[in-house]
Amino acid sequence: MNRRNFLQKTALSAASIGITPILGTNLYGQTAPSEKIKVALIGCRSQGYSNLNAFLNYPEVECISLCDVDDQWLNKRAADAEKKTGKKVPHLYKDWRRVIDNKDVDAVIIGTPDHWHCLPLVWAAQAGKDVYVEKPLSNTIEECDLMLKAARQYNRIVQVGQWQRSDPHWNEAADYLRSGNIGRIRTVKVWAYQDGKPTLPVKPDSNPPAGVDYDMWLGPAPKRPFNEYRFHYNFRFFWDYAGGLMSDWGVHLLDYALEGMGADLPARTWGSGGKFAYPHDAMETPDTLMATYAYKDFNIIWDHACGINHGLFDKKEGLAFYGENGTLLLTRAGWEVFPVMAGNTPRMEAVPFRKGEGKGLYNHVGDFLQCIRSRELPHADIAVGVRVAKMSHLANISCRLQREVRWDNDRNRIVGDKEAEALSKACYRAPWELPKI
Repeated sequence: MNRRNFLQKTALSAASIGITPILGTNLYGQTAPSEKIKVALIGCRSQGYSNLNAFLNYPEVECISLCDVDDQWLNKRAADAEKKTGKKVPHLYKDWRRVIDNKDVDAVIIGTPDHWHCLPLVWAAQAGKDVYVEKPLSNTIEECDLMLKAARQYNRIVQVGQWQRSDPHWNEAADYLRSGNIGRIRTVKVWAYQDGKPTLPVKPDSNPPAGVDYDMWLGPAPKRPFNEYRFHYNFRFFWDYAGGLMSDWGVHLLDYALEGMGADLPARTWGSGGKFAYPHDAMETPDTLMATYAYKDFNIIWDHACGINHGLFDKKEGLAFYGENGTLLLTRAGWEVFPVMAGNTPRMEAVPFRKGEGKGLYNHVGDFLQCIRSRELPHADIAVGVRVAKMSHLANISCRLQREVRWDNDRNRIVGDKEAEALSKACYRAPWELPKI
């Protein structure tokens, strides 16, 4: 359903929800900068509520609305928020459009499955609201570009939930790399070995649980019978809604592969993998995938596996930058450098382990709130989310087609492969429509 039709049905005019650009006007929904920043959460069950919980640790934040298609989680999170703040959340919705219609909402937190990121973000931007959106930014490359266009056209602050951007040790490591300290880097290896993501046994379809608006949960995704293993957390393993471990963990880690190398998207991507560990389960996305991103004088290599946890350096996830003088290992815990040995002589001094703060999400929310007031770009501005979301999509598309995918940065598109280009597009189920900006 497009925005115009919805506005007609709800008897709202464009002026009444402020869809014009707002530079030079009030920067908030209905509040002044000296007052509370009023936030609303769309998608309450898991990471969405973790985000809201971090927001509520800041005294300038007030939650005035929660929205979820599942009554169980909507009511539970309303109770959780009331317990934390001592105040009842005044507005509970099952339709996210009601959140956008609420003129008192200054900022929207989008914690939905990936296929439900684009429409709420664009509508929120058109309504003059700033947005904190979970990663990955979108479920397709086409949606990435629309979301970026909306954020810029309507002058909105958009923070993508790549919270490592606000955990100082990540940027400290990237700065160290860009200074050339480990010498010329020829290979960057990035991995996520997740034993918490095991098999999904095949289960029969069933009726949706009581209190779930399943048609709204599907939204623009294809119409399918309800199945509990496609729902809630497990949505991420089905192409209709997400991109598997590649887009779940990949956007966090590949972001810093690009940052450390000062790189843009690669011209060529090879992805290969499949359901090697669990060939007969319900999961559609690969439980095992390796992707090579080819640049002029280095490679970035992605490697993921579900059901096991012993990656490189015996770490479940991380990045290793292999330079001619040493290797920098970067994880959520911190970073360190191991020198290359030339016989018994190290080519550089080792860098002992430097521990991170472990306050990434809290800092990330604080950065967003500050940028709402200052109108400066946040640490994980939407352009950051666009770049790395596209990178994860390129690997998934290559893996699905089992061939190389070529990307033209100047033309901002996949080239020379109509099937690959088709997989980069969004195809919405009626009555939902891809936003027109």
